[in-house]
Amino acid sequence: MDDNTRLTLEAETFRRLIQHLDENKDVQNIDLMNLAGFCRNCLSKWYKAAAEDKGIDLDYEEAREIIYGMPYAEWKQNFQQEATAEQQAAFKTRDN
Repeated sequence: MDDNTRLTLEAETFRRLIQHLDENKDVQNIDLMNLAGFCRNCLSKWYKAAAEDKGIDLDYEEAREIIYGMPYAEWKQNFQQEATAEQQAAFKTRDN
């Protein structure tokens, strides 16, 4: 597979991941962290870092808006739920 094809497939896969997360807003970031070791905020940080590597000026909140599909404050207000004691305990015991 040539590099251009690989990059195209990787980009499409990433867009599908973002779409999937958008379609499953009930999946909380703490659940993602507890199960997979990353969340929407991690993706935002990685996106920002990738932009910086390419010399693109993108701040964290702009990256978050790309990943969340809306300003983070709006997403948090509309979709983020309070973490349960069980979720918090699982997060604390995770190997971070």
